[in-house]
Amino acid sequence: MWKSLLKPKTWVAKILVILVIVGFLALGFLGYLIPVQQFLSSDAASFQVGEARFTIYMIVKAVFIIILLFWLAAITSDFGEARLKEIQNIKASNKALIIKALQILIYFVAFLVALDLLEIDLTGLAIFSGAIGIGVGIGLQKIASNFISGIILLFEKTIVEDDLIELEDGTSGYVRHTGARYTLIETFENREIMIPNEDFITNRITNWTYTNTLGRIDISIGVSYGCDIKKAHDLILEAALEHPKCSKKQPPDCFLEEYGDSAVMFTLYFWVDNIIEGRKKPKSDVLFAIWDKFEAHDIQIPFPQRDVHIKNIGDLK
Repeated sequence: MWKSLLKPKTWVAKILVILVIVGFLALGFLGYLIPVQQFLSSDAASFQVGEARFTIYMIVKAVFIIILLFWLAAITSDFGEARLKEIQNIKASNKALIIKALQILIYFVAFLVALDLLEIDLTGLAIFSGAIGIGVGIGLQKIASNFISGIILLFEKTIVEDDLIELEDGTSGYVRHTGARYTLIETFENREIMIPNEDFITNRITNWTYTNTLGRIDISIGVSYGCDIKKAHDLILEAALEHPKCSKKQPPDCFLEEYGDSAVMFTLYFWVDNIIEGRKKPKSDVLFAIWDKFEAHDIQIPFPQRDVHIKNIGDLK
């Protein structure tokens, strides 16, 4: 409720707020609010806190000014954000940084104007600076940490929108939004995960698209000892080269990895130009192509086998 009051989204809510403001200003200009103001400022509607005297009129005035200023700040912030997003020649990361700086500036100015209109002496805030520092250090530690981490990410540009990243727990997805408190990740299952910005600073994150979109796909495959292993090597490379998404910038490589217990093991490395389009489909296509080529050239893919030798079979009988 408070969020919708301080930052109305719909045009109906905005019109209602404007009508209320205009109505109060008109009533005040015509003098109809003077009796109400005198009553709310009287001793009957006041109370003491130490040496300070507060009236209901002061409280109502403070609430009205705060709501009005924050509403104007929100409208200005939304307008500036919409205009900045329409600019095409600025990178998404730079836009996010400019928008965040603009929001901080607008709300800071609104805060100072509110203090001035409420006639609050800024020097008096120095008394509470120690308590505020302790509150931020203890109660708001995580919020402050995530906010600062978000600013660092925007400045460093290590993670920007549409990047493909992988977290330490194996979660992979695309960066869809970087906010003041969290970064929104959309996984391959279309789940949306909100990761605190602090995790990107303190944990190890794999960014598959940090400098380029080139990505490597690894395939391990074994052939039987009775096959022509040189022919098998050529067929594996051929299957990768024939795939339309195999990179022309980085040709594939095939290595004889080891002589296993029941197979000669090969490892195929091939690259795709745009890893954002996915790795599983090209890998699956190449595996199918290898299977077809092996069958056409009588190359066997073995499976583990064991020979059992029985001694003294006569005693068993």
